[in-house]
Amino acid sequence: MSVLITKSDGTAEPFDESKLISSLRHAGAEVRVASAVAHDIEKELWSGISTQEIYSRAFARLREHRRGVAARYSLKRAVMEFGPSGFPFEIFIAELFRAEGFVCEIDQIIQGACVEHEVDVVIHKEKEIVYTEAKFHNTVGFRTDLKTVLYIKARMDDISAAHKNQKVPDGKIVSGLVVTNTKFTDIAVKYSECQGLELLGWDHPSENNLHDRIRKAGLYPVTALTTLTTREKMALLSNKVVLCKSLPERNSVLREAGVVGKRADAVFEEVGALCVPGKDI
Repeated sequence: MSVLITKSDGTAEPFDESKLISSLRHAGAEVRVASAVAHDIEKELWSGISTQEIYSRAFARLREHRRGVAARYSLKRAVMEFGPSGFPFEIFIAELFRAEGFVCEIDQIIQGACVEHEVDVVIHKEKEIVYTEAKFHNTVGFRTDLKTVLYIKARMDDISAAHKNQKVPDGKIVSGLVVTNTKFTDIAVKYSECQGLELLGWDHPSENNLHDRIRKAGLYPVTALTTLTTREKMALLSNKVVLCKSLPERNSVLREAGVVGKRADAVFEEVGALCVPGKDI
């Protein structure tokens, strides 16, 4: 009989070793390593163990042997470490769309037909301007709800009305996007689909979601680095250093955070493993 595990939303489900192996493989672990880690953890399970505890144990084992894989495996938690302000998440989302080839601006004041609106990220596409709300959460299991998408849709209607009144010369389509590092409630998804408001969550939509796009772009945050302490990560974020791949170009901020000598070498080694597909340490 399978052991029941407790998910982040409080519900329970039987432990499925194949799911754990799949997540480890998705992070880049070899079949042998993924199977061994999953098998070891299965022997330690108890009824009601949380998915967070399972993750922590798997991460610890990966870190012992495959730091690059461990960092990729910790991606969701790493993004949650952006808090508490959420501003690094806005920077991260802008960098993601820039990596996909678009021009982006962050923290913009946009005039609507009635009032001004503070927009987290403005994405300029060839025929479209996408006004983006970045909803950051640092709690596992938190979902962006209907109330949130309702007020964002109202803001988009006001901004769209202003564009129509001004008869924007480039003729670009105006649209709205809500991005979150967690999930959306079912009713929020249903409403947004009905109203034409695009949603991008950690695993929404089922394909080309936020997780998929981060991995495809190879855009990992400094908070994913296992060679840095929490204090050092916060020091980097306070200097608006969000991406691990930017560290070699801005190594002075690493020194300011107190990371020098052999420790700095270890960080750069991990950066190379994390940001170069197929490479590991």
